[in-house]
Amino acid sequence: MAAPAYNEAANIAAAVTEWRDYLSGHPAIRAWEIVVCNDGSTDATGAILAELRESIPQLVVVDFPVNRGAGAAIAAAIAHTRLDWVVLLDSDGQFPIANLDAFLDRLRAGEADAFSGARVRKADGLAYRWGSAASGAVSNLTHGTRYCDYNSIFKVVRGPLLRALRLESGGMNCSTELTAKVTELGHVWVEIPIEHRERGGGARGWRFWRGARDRALFVGYLGYRRWLLRRGVLRLPEVTPEALSQESREPAAKERAAKERAR
Repeated sequence: MAAPAYNEAANIAAAVTEWRDYLSGHPAIRAWEIVVCNDGSTDATGAILAELRESIPQLVVVDFPVNRGAGAAIAAAIAHTRLDWVVLLDSDGQFPIANLDAFLDRLRAGEADAFSGARVRKADGLAYRWGSAASGAVSNLTHGTRYCDYNSIFKVVRGPLLRALRLESGGMNCSTELTAKVTELGHVWVEIPIEHRERGGGARGWRFWRGARDRALFVGYLGYRRWLLRRGVLRLPEVTPEALSQESREPAAKERAAKERAR
């Protein structure tokens, strides 16, 4: 599991505890980890995470000395994961981890390498819902897709595939970028309906008009990038099935080697 956190002192303890209780108590989940990137928070988020680490050894905290934006934070959290599957979500309490129940059987069946949660009813305000719908429609048009919730951050992706992505977004557009770049590599997202709830507390880390402007610019960039790829001006990174298979075996190999050294 990977999540960014910025000034989430009001939510982070409850969120991490909810994740821990779900992951440790679910009979279908054997190995798990929680990776949170503290994105230069100026409140007590860092101190709360440090305290949580004392009782949750599976919690990994990546600390940024200054705020770098949600895109950089989620990329850092992803880079520190090591398991075969990664769950992406926010740390503000809007995405219940119990949403994962609907994903597990389809993961085990090998249905796809990338799953995305489609919010049945978005708990955001009307202006945010309109903005998300507009950018999603444009993104679907430029990428030839028909996803219901293009901008959802709640995703479950095969770890080697996710760690191979080169993410560029610096702000809240990381969810849109993830959908686009996995699509560029030829993978189809399987959408699964999920619950979305209001924030547990605190405030958004971005102002509406600035966020709307940045999202419009970023969606335009993704469309232009798509056009350049089609014309052969840009090329996709080479992520071969063999490389993904090798990367997925490395954590297990390292773990076995560590156990052998400990004997």
